[in-house]
Amino acid sequence: MTKLDRLHQIAQLLLDTKLAEVQRTAKVRETSLSHLAALKTAPQNAGPDVLLEIQTVLRYERWADVRRAEINARLAQQTADWMEAQDNARMAFGRAEVLRKLASR
Repeated sequence: MTKLDRLHQIAQLLLDTKLAEVQRTAKVRETSLSHLAALKTAPQNAGPDVLLEIQTVLRYERWADVRRAEINARLAQQTADWMEAQDNARMAFGRAEVLRKLASR
């Protein structure tokens, strides 16, 4: 096995690692997106007392607004991490492809 073949193997391992990181960051981000979507669910009907129902909805919305803000802040960082992982995977793919082509010559 030549040095070029070994370099290609290393580059392929690095690519696999970077692709796994893309998957991991995407999964974490998707979890946050699903948590955000779940907050759209309005509370159930509180019964015949209209005032109680309005109070329940207002309390829920206040609580949900705080949670949305927390999730959105976390989601922004997760999206940046996911995009960076994609860029790193693209670079690793390019390196692996160049070494594959050189090794096949």
